[in-house]
Amino acid sequence: MRLTKRYPSHPQALIWVCVALLASAPVHLGSQAVVGRPGSMRPVSLMKPRIPPLPEAQWTDEHKQRIAKFVPAGGRPGNSFRTLLHVPELVDRTMTFHHYITRDSSLSPRIRELLILRTAWLHGSDVIWRERVPFARQAGLTNEEIRNIARGAAAGWEPFEAHLLRMADQLFRNSFVNDAVFNLMAARYNTCNVMDAGMTVADVASLALLYNTLGVQPDDAPTADRMPLDIPYGVDVPQRETVTLKAPRAVPMPGKGANNPRTFGLCPKLSAARNGSGYVNQISMLGKTGRDRDRELLILRIGWNSQSEYEWSEHVGPVGGARKMGLPIERIPLGPDAPGWDPFEADLLRFADEMYRDSVVSDRTWNALKRLYDDRMMIDATITPANYRMVSLALNILGVQSNPGEEKLPPVPSR
Repeated sequence: MRLTKRYPSHPQALIWVCVALLASAPVHLGSQAVVGRPGSMRPVSLMKPRIPPLPEAQWTDEHKQRIAKFVPAGGRPGNSFRTLLHVPELVDRTMTFHHYITRDSSLSPRIRELLILRTAWLHGSDVIWRERVPFARQAGLTNEEIRNIARGAAAGWEPFEAHLLRMADQLFRNSFVNDAVFNLMAARYNTCNVMDAGMTVADVASLALLYNTLGVQPDDAPTADRMPLDIPYGVDVPQRETVTLKAPRAVPMPGKGANNPRTFGLCPKLSAARNGSGYVNQISMLGKTGRDRDRELLILRIGWNSQSEYEWSEHVGPVGGARKMGLPIERIPLGPDAPGWDPFEADLLRFADEMYRDSVVSDRTWNALKRLYDDRMMIDATITPANYRMVSLALNILGVQSNPGEEKLPPVPSR
Protein backbone atom coordinates (compact mmCIF):
# COMPACT_ATOMS: atom_id res chain seq x y z
CA MET A 1 0.00 0.00 0.00
CA ARG A 2 1.27 3.46 -0.81
CA LEU A 3 0.32 4.84 2.56
CA THR A 4 2.13 7.02 5.01
CA LYS A 5 1.66 7.56 8.72
CA ARG A 6 0.96 11.13 9.72
CA TYR A 7 2.79 10.73 13.02
CA PRO A 8 6.44 10.72 14.07
CA SER A 9 8.64 7.81 13.09
CA HIS A 10 9.58 5.34 15.80
CA PRO A 11 12.59 3.00 16.09
CA GLN A 12 10.21 0.07 16.56
CA ALA A 13 8.14 0.95 13.49
CA LEU A 14 9.07 -2.29 11.72
CA ILE A 15 7.90 -4.30 14.71
CA TRP A 16 4.63 -2.35 14.74
CA VAL A 17 4.06 -3.11 11.07
CA CYS A 18 4.69 -6.83 11.57
CA VAL A 19 2.34 -6.95 14.55
CA ALA A 20 -0.30 -5.05 12.62
CA LEU A 21 -0.11 -7.43 9.68
CA LEU A 22 -0.59 -10.39 11.99
CA ALA A 23 -3.42 -8.67 13.87
CA SER A 24 -5.24 -7.71 10.70
CA ALA A 25 -5.15 -11.11 9.02
CA PRO A 26 -8.45 -12.97 8.74
CA VAL A 27 -9.29 -15.18 11.71
CA HIS A 28 -10.48 -18.61 10.52
CA LEU A 29 -13.29 -20.01 12.64
CA GLY A 30 -14.29 -23.49 11.52
CA SER A 31 -15.05 -23.18 7.81
CA GLN A 32 -15.73 -19.42 7.96
CA ALA A 33 -13.43 -16.41 8.05
CA VAL A 34 -13.97 -13.31 10.17
CA VAL A 35 -11.69 -10.45 9.16
CA GLY A 36 -9.62 -8.90 11.96
CA ARG A 37 -11.28 -6.21 14.06
CA PRO A 38 -10.74 -2.47 13.63
CA GLY A 39 -8.30 -0.77 15.98
CA SER A 40 -5.38 -3.19 15.92
CA MET A 41 -3.16 -0.30 14.85
CA ARG A 42 -3.44 3.42 14.19
CA PRO A 43 -5.10 3.92 10.78
CA VAL A 44 -2.76 5.35 8.17
CA SER A 45 -3.41 8.09 5.66
CA LEU A 46 -3.00 8.32 1.91
CA MET A 47 -0.27 10.67 0.70
CA LYS A 48 -2.41 12.21 -2.03
CA PRO A 49 -6.04 12.23 -3.16
CA ARG A 50 -7.39 9.41 -5.28
CA ILE A 51 -10.27 11.63 -6.36
CA PRO A 52 -9.04 15.26 -6.34
CA PRO A 53 -11.37 17.99 -5.04
CA LEU A 54 -13.45 19.54 -7.82
CA PRO A 55 -11.69 22.74 -8.96
CA GLU A 56 -13.67 25.95 -8.66
CA ALA A 57 -13.30 26.53 -12.41
CA GLN A 58 -15.51 23.46 -12.93
CA TRP A 59 -18.31 24.48 -10.57
CA THR A 60 -21.65 24.64 -12.34
CA ASP A 61 -24.86 26.18 -11.03
CA GLU A 62 -25.72 22.73 -9.67
CA HIS A 63 -22.51 22.69 -7.63
CA LYS A 64 -23.00 26.27 -6.43
CA GLN A 65 -26.50 25.42 -5.24
CA ARG A 66 -25.07 22.70 -2.97
CA ILE A 67 -22.42 25.07 -1.65
CA ALA A 68 -25.04 27.69 -0.85
CA LYS A 69 -27.21 25.07 0.86
CA PHE A 70 -24.62 23.34 3.02
CA VAL A 71 -21.65 25.71 3.50
CA PRO A 72 -22.13 28.53 6.04
CA ALA A 73 -22.58 31.98 4.51
CA GLY A 74 -19.19 33.52 3.79
CA GLY A 75 -17.44 30.18 4.18
CA ARG A 76 -15.43 28.25 1.64
CA PRO A 77 -15.95 24.54 0.97
CA GLY A 78 -13.00 22.48 2.13
CA ASN A 79 -11.35 19.48 0.50
CA SER A 80 -13.92 17.00 1.79
CA PHE A 81 -16.91 18.95 0.48
CA ARG A 82 -15.24 19.73 -2.85
CA THR A 83 -14.47 16.03 -3.30
CA LEU A 84 -18.13 15.13 -2.80
CA LEU A 85 -19.09 17.84 -5.30
CA HIS A 86 -18.12 15.42 -8.08
CA VAL A 87 -21.53 13.82 -7.37
CA PRO A 88 -24.01 16.55 -6.32
CA GLU A 89 -26.68 13.98 -5.37
CA LEU A 90 -24.20 12.42 -2.95
CA VAL A 91 -23.69 15.83 -1.32
CA ASP A 92 -27.43 16.02 -0.72
CA ARG A 93 -27.63 12.54 0.77
CA THR A 94 -24.57 12.77 3.03
CA MET A 95 -24.65 16.40 4.13
CA THR A 96 -28.37 16.49 4.97
CA PHE A 97 -27.87 13.86 7.66
CA HIS A 98 -24.48 15.20 8.73
CA HIS A 99 -26.03 18.61 9.31
CA TYR A 100 -28.68 16.98 11.46
CA ILE A 101 -25.97 15.21 13.46
CA THR A 102 -23.81 18.32 13.90
CA ARG A 103 -26.53 20.95 14.35
CA ASP A 104 -30.02 19.63 15.02
CA SER A 105 -29.81 16.44 17.04
CA SER A 106 -31.14 16.21 20.58
CA LEU A 107 -27.63 16.02 22.08
CA SER A 108 -25.91 18.97 23.70
CA PRO A 109 -23.18 20.59 21.56
CA ARG A 110 -20.52 19.41 24.01
CA ILE A 111 -21.59 15.76 23.76
CA ARG A 112 -21.90 15.96 19.97
CA GLU A 113 -18.34 17.17 19.59
CA LEU A 114 -17.03 14.67 22.13
CA LEU A 115 -18.46 11.79 20.09
CA ILE A 116 -17.51 13.26 16.71
CA LEU A 117 -13.88 13.82 17.67
CA ARG A 118 -13.50 10.43 19.36
CA THR A 119 -14.86 8.70 16.26
CA ALA A 120 -12.61 10.76 13.99
CA TRP A 121 -9.62 9.79 16.16
CA LEU A 122 -10.47 6.09 16.09
CA HIS A 123 -10.68 6.13 12.28
CA GLY A 124 -7.58 8.27 11.85
CA SER A 125 -9.53 11.08 10.15
CA ASP A 126 -7.49 14.24 10.54
CA VAL A 127 -9.89 15.72 7.95
CA ILE A 128 -12.87 15.51 10.30
CA TRP A 129 -10.80 16.30 13.40
CA ARG A 130 -9.60 19.62 11.93
CA GLU A 131 -13.09 20.49 10.73
CA ARG A 132 -14.66 19.95 14.17
CA VAL A 133 -12.08 21.28 16.67
CA PRO A 134 -13.28 24.91 16.27
CA PHE A 135 -16.84 23.74 16.96
CA ALA A 136 -15.65 21.75 19.98
CA ARG A 137 -14.14 24.93 21.45
CA GLN A 138 -17.39 26.79 20.79
CA ALA A 139 -19.16 24.00 22.72
CA GLY A 140 -16.94 24.69 25.73
CA LEU A 141 -14.32 21.96 25.41
CA THR A 142 -10.89 23.18 26.46
CA ASN A 143 -7.71 22.48 24.53
CA GLU A 144 -6.68 19.94 27.16
CA GLU A 145 -10.07 18.21 26.99
CA ILE A 146 -9.78 18.02 23.21
CA ARG A 147 -6.41 16.28 23.58
CA ASN A 148 -7.93 14.00 26.20
CA ILE A 149 -10.53 12.84 23.68
CA ALA A 150 -7.64 11.10 21.94
CA ARG A 151 -6.61 9.51 25.23
CA GLY A 152 -10.07 8.00 25.67
CA ALA A 153 -12.44 7.25 28.53
CA ALA A 154 -9.73 6.85 31.17
CA ALA A 155 -8.45 10.42 30.79
CA GLY A 156 -10.31 11.95 33.73
CA TRP A 157 -13.77 12.50 32.26
CA GLU A 158 -16.83 12.70 34.45
CA PRO A 159 -18.45 9.23 34.56
CA PHE A 160 -21.24 9.71 32.01
CA GLU A 161 -18.98 11.31 29.42
CA ALA A 162 -16.52 8.45 29.96
CA HIS A 163 -19.33 5.97 29.25
CA LEU A 164 -20.18 7.77 26.01
CA LEU A 165 -16.56 7.56 24.93
CA ARG A 166 -16.63 3.83 25.68
CA MET A 167 -19.77 3.56 23.58
CA ALA A 168 -17.90 5.07 20.62
CA ASP A 169 -14.98 2.68 21.16
CA GLN A 170 -17.25 -0.36 21.39
CA LEU A 171 -19.12 0.53 18.21
CA PHE A 172 -15.84 1.06 16.37
CA ARG A 173 -14.18 -2.15 17.59
CA ASN A 174 -17.11 -4.53 18.03
CA SER A 175 -19.94 -2.99 15.96
CA PHE A 176 -21.94 -3.37 19.18
CA VAL A 177 -22.49 -1.72 22.56
CA ASN A 178 -22.71 -4.01 25.56
CA ASP A 179 -25.56 -3.92 28.06
CA ALA A 180 -23.50 -2.25 30.80
CA VAL A 181 -22.72 0.82 28.70
CA PHE A 182 -26.08 0.90 26.89
CA ASN A 183 -28.08 0.71 30.12
CA LEU A 184 -26.12 3.59 31.63
CA MET A 185 -26.93 5.65 28.55
CA ALA A 186 -30.61 4.68 28.69
CA ALA A 187 -30.81 5.59 32.38
CA ARG A 188 -29.85 9.21 31.61
CA TYR A 189 -31.16 9.58 28.06
CA ASN A 190 -34.54 9.20 26.41
CA THR A 191 -34.95 7.10 23.26
CA CYS A 192 -34.12 9.92 20.87
CA ASN A 193 -31.04 10.92 22.86
CA VAL A 194 -29.79 7.33 22.71
CA MET A 195 -30.49 7.10 18.98
CA ASP A 196 -28.77 10.41 18.32
CA ALA A 197 -25.69 9.36 20.30
CA GLY A 198 -25.35 6.10 18.38
CA MET A 199 -26.06 7.75 15.04
CA THR A 200 -23.46 10.45 15.71
CA VAL A 201 -20.79 7.78 15.95
CA ALA A 202 -22.22 5.88 12.98
CA ASP A 203 -22.45 8.94 10.71
CA VAL A 204 -18.92 10.14 11.46
CA ALA A 205 -17.62 6.60 10.96
CA SER A 206 -19.22 6.53 7.51
CA LEU A 207 -17.72 9.87 6.48
CA ALA A 208 -14.30 8.95 7.85
CA LEU A 209 -14.27 5.74 5.79
CA LEU A 210 -15.40 7.67 2.72
CA TYR A 211 -12.82 10.45 3.10
CA ASN A 212 -9.98 8.06 4.01
CA THR A 213 -10.56 5.82 1.03
CA LEU A 214 -11.02 8.67 -1.46
CA GLY A 215 -7.76 10.11 -0.13
CA VAL A 216 -9.23 13.46 0.95
CA GLN A 217 -6.38 15.58 2.30
CA PRO A 218 -6.81 17.64 5.49
CA ASP A 219 -7.32 21.36 5.03
CA ASP A 220 -4.65 23.66 6.41
CA ALA A 221 -5.20 24.38 10.09
CA PRO A 222 -3.29 25.78 13.06
CA THR A 223 -1.13 23.21 14.82
CA ALA A 224 -3.48 23.26 17.82
CA ASP A 225 -6.39 22.16 15.59
CA ARG A 226 -4.63 19.13 14.14
CA MET A 227 -5.07 15.59 15.35
CA PRO A 228 -2.63 15.04 18.28
CA LEU A 229 -0.64 12.17 16.82
CA ASP A 230 1.90 12.35 19.62
CA ILE A 231 -0.70 10.61 21.81
CA PRO A 232 -0.41 6.80 21.60
CA TYR A 233 -3.25 5.16 19.69
CA GLY A 234 -5.57 2.92 21.66
CA VAL A 235 -9.12 1.57 21.76
CA ASP A 236 -10.80 1.06 25.14
CA VAL A 237 -12.29 -2.36 24.37
CA PRO A 238 -10.57 -5.32 26.02
CA GLN A 239 -12.29 -8.21 24.22
CA ARG A 240 -14.47 -9.14 21.27
CA GLU A 241 -18.10 -8.71 22.21
CA THR A 242 -20.60 -8.75 19.37
CA VAL A 243 -24.06 -10.09 20.10
CA THR A 244 -27.11 -10.52 17.91
CA LEU A 245 -29.79 -9.36 20.30
CA LYS A 246 -32.93 -11.46 20.49
CA ALA A 247 -35.14 -8.54 21.49
CA PRO A 248 -35.09 -4.87 20.46
CA ARG A 249 -33.65 -2.24 22.73
CA ALA A 250 -36.06 0.26 21.14
CA VAL A 251 -39.50 -1.22 20.46
CA PRO A 252 -40.67 -0.16 16.96
CA MET A 253 -43.71 2.01 16.49
CA PRO A 254 -46.90 -0.05 16.13
CA GLY A 255 -48.21 -0.66 12.63
CA LYS A 256 -47.30 -2.39 9.41
CA GLY A 257 -44.00 -2.25 7.60
CA ALA A 258 -40.39 -3.14 8.23
CA ASN A 259 -38.84 -2.86 11.68
CA ASN A 260 -36.08 -0.47 10.57
CA PRO A 261 -38.24 2.55 9.60
CA ARG A 262 -40.68 1.89 12.44
CA THR A 263 -37.80 1.94 14.90
CA PHE A 264 -36.28 5.18 13.67
CA GLY A 265 -39.78 6.60 13.32
CA LEU A 266 -39.75 6.88 17.12
CA CYS A 267 -37.64 10.01 16.52
CA PRO A 268 -39.24 11.89 13.60
CA LYS A 269 -36.49 14.51 13.12
CA LEU A 270 -33.78 11.88 12.95
CA SER A 271 -35.88 9.68 10.70
CA ALA A 272 -36.55 12.51 8.25
CA ALA A 273 -32.82 13.24 7.94
CA ARG A 274 -31.76 9.64 7.22
CA ASN A 275 -31.45 9.26 3.48
CA GLY A 276 -27.97 7.93 2.71
CA SER A 277 -29.12 4.42 1.84
CA GLY A 278 -31.44 5.89 -0.75
CA TYR A 279 -28.40 7.10 -2.66
CA VAL A 280 -26.75 3.68 -2.65
CA ASN A 281 -29.88 1.81 -3.69
CA GLN A 282 -31.53 4.34 -6.01
CA ILE A 283 -28.91 6.73 -7.44
CA SER A 284 -25.54 4.98 -7.38
CA MET A 285 -24.11 3.99 -10.74
CA LEU A 286 -23.61 0.48 -9.39
CA GLY A 287 -27.36 0.02 -9.71
CA LYS A 288 -27.61 1.61 -13.15
CA THR A 289 -24.85 -0.14 -15.05
CA GLY A 290 -25.69 -3.78 -14.42
CA ARG A 291 -23.34 -3.83 -11.43
CA ASP A 292 -26.05 -4.32 -8.80
CA ARG A 293 -24.49 -7.69 -7.91
CA ASP A 294 -21.31 -5.77 -7.06
CA ARG A 295 -23.29 -3.44 -4.84
CA GLU A 296 -24.89 -6.32 -2.95
CA LEU A 297 -21.55 -8.07 -2.47
CA LEU A 298 -20.15 -4.92 -0.85
CA ILE A 299 -23.23 -4.48 1.35
CA LEU A 300 -23.45 -8.09 2.48
CA ARG A 301 -19.72 -8.36 3.23
CA ILE A 302 -19.70 -5.20 5.36
CA GLY A 303 -22.88 -6.45 7.05
CA TRP A 304 -21.23 -9.78 7.74
CA ASN A 305 -18.09 -8.17 9.14
CA SER A 306 -20.26 -5.94 11.35
CA GLN A 307 -22.41 -8.94 12.33
CA SER A 308 -25.56 -6.97 11.50
CA GLU A 309 -28.37 -9.47 11.21
CA TYR A 310 -30.98 -6.98 10.01
CA GLU A 311 -28.77 -5.66 7.23
CA TRP A 312 -27.86 -9.18 6.16
CA SER A 313 -31.48 -10.36 6.18
CA GLU A 314 -32.77 -7.42 4.15
CA HIS A 315 -30.16 -7.65 1.43
CA VAL A 316 -30.20 -11.40 1.09
CA GLY A 317 -33.94 -11.10 0.60
CA PRO A 318 -36.37 -8.30 -0.19
CA VAL A 319 -34.29 -5.10 -0.46
CA GLY A 320 -31.26 -6.17 -2.45
CA GLY A 321 -32.62 -9.52 -3.52
CA ALA A 322 -29.09 -10.93 -3.58
CA ARG A 323 -30.29 -14.52 -3.52
CA LYS A 324 -32.60 -13.87 -6.48
CA MET A 325 -29.64 -12.34 -8.31
CA GLY A 326 -27.89 -15.66 -7.99
CA LEU A 327 -25.19 -14.50 -5.59
CA PRO A 328 -23.60 -17.39 -3.66
CA ILE A 329 -24.82 -16.17 -0.26
CA GLU A 330 -23.25 -19.03 1.70
CA ARG A 331 -19.83 -18.16 0.30
CA ILE A 332 -19.85 -14.49 1.39
CA PRO A 333 -18.94 -15.24 5.04
CA LEU A 334 -15.94 -17.25 3.81
CA GLY A 335 -14.32 -14.09 2.49
CA PRO A 336 -12.32 -13.20 -0.62
CA ASP A 337 -9.88 -16.11 -0.40
CA ALA A 338 -12.59 -18.78 -0.56
CA PRO A 339 -12.60 -20.86 -3.75
CA GLY A 340 -15.17 -20.00 -6.38
CA TRP A 341 -14.93 -16.21 -6.61
CA ASP A 342 -13.79 -14.65 -9.82
CA PRO A 343 -10.89 -12.22 -9.26
CA PHE A 344 -13.00 -9.06 -9.40
CA GLU A 345 -15.59 -10.42 -6.96
CA ALA A 346 -12.77 -11.31 -4.57
CA ASP A 347 -11.44 -7.77 -4.84
CA LEU A 348 -14.88 -6.35 -4.02
CA LEU A 349 -14.90 -8.42 -0.84
CA ARG A 350 -11.38 -7.23 -0.01
CA PHE A 351 -12.52 -3.65 -0.56
CA ALA A 352 -15.19 -4.08 2.13
CA ASP A 353 -12.82 -6.01 4.42
CA GLU A 354 -10.06 -3.39 4.28
CA MET A 355 -12.47 -0.53 4.83
CA TYR A 356 -13.93 -2.30 7.87
CA ARG A 357 -10.64 -3.43 9.38
CA ASP A 358 -8.19 -0.69 8.38
CA SER A 359 -10.49 2.34 7.90
CA VAL A 360 -8.98 2.72 4.41
CA VAL A 361 -8.63 0.64 1.25
CA SER A 362 -5.16 -0.33 0.01
CA ASP A 363 -3.74 0.87 -3.30
CA ARG A 364 -3.69 -2.69 -4.54
CA THR A 365 -7.41 -3.21 -3.99
CA TRP A 366 -8.37 0.29 -5.15
CA ASN A 367 -6.46 -0.19 -8.40
CA ALA A 368 -8.02 -3.62 -8.92
CA LEU A 369 -11.48 -2.04 -8.99
CA LYS A 370 -10.23 0.86 -11.11
CA ARG A 371 -9.59 -1.61 -13.94
CA LEU A 372 -13.36 -1.78 -14.48
CA TYR A 373 -14.71 1.34 -12.74
CA ASP A 374 -14.39 5.01 -13.70
CA ASP A 375 -14.03 7.72 -11.02
CA ARG A 376 -17.78 8.09 -10.51
CA MET A 377 -18.18 4.36 -9.99
CA MET A 378 -15.21 4.34 -7.60
CA ILE A 379 -16.97 7.00 -5.51
CA ASP A 380 -20.13 4.90 -5.57
CA ALA A 381 -18.21 1.75 -4.67
CA THR A 382 -16.71 3.61 -1.70
CA ILE A 383 -19.94 5.09 -0.34
CA THR A 384 -21.65 1.68 -0.51
CA PRO A 385 -19.80 -0.11 2.33
CA ALA A 386 -19.17 3.20 4.14
CA ASN A 387 -22.91 3.90 4.27
CA TYR A 388 -23.80 0.36 5.24
CA ARG A 389 -21.18 0.36 7.96
CA MET A 390 -23.18 3.26 9.41
CA VAL A 391 -26.42 1.33 8.96
CA SER A 392 -24.95 -1.75 10.66
CA LEU A 393 -23.79 0.20 13.71
CA ALA A 394 -27.17 1.90 14.08
CA LEU A 395 -29.13 -1.35 13.77
CA ASN A 396 -26.84 -3.23 16.15
CA ILE A 397 -26.87 -0.70 18.98
CA LEU A 398 -30.69 -0.60 18.93
CA GLY A 399 -31.14 -4.34 18.44
CA VAL A 400 -33.45 -3.89 15.46
CA GLN A 401 -34.91 -7.31 14.75
CA SER A 402 -35.14 -8.98 11.35
CA ASN A 403 -38.57 -8.91 9.79
CA PRO A 404 -40.69 -12.09 9.96
CA GLY A 405 -39.70 -14.75 7.48
CA GLU A 406 -36.30 -13.28 6.59
CA GLU A 407 -33.06 -15.23 6.69
CA LYS A 408 -30.98 -14.89 9.82
CA LEU A 409 -27.29 -14.12 9.97
CA PRO A 410 -25.29 -17.36 9.58
CA PRO A 411 -23.64 -18.43 12.85
CA VAL A 412 -19.92 -17.99 13.40
CA PRO A 413 -18.50 -21.21 14.87
CA SER A 414 -16.43 -20.84 18.03
CA ARG A 415 -12.70 -21.53 17.72
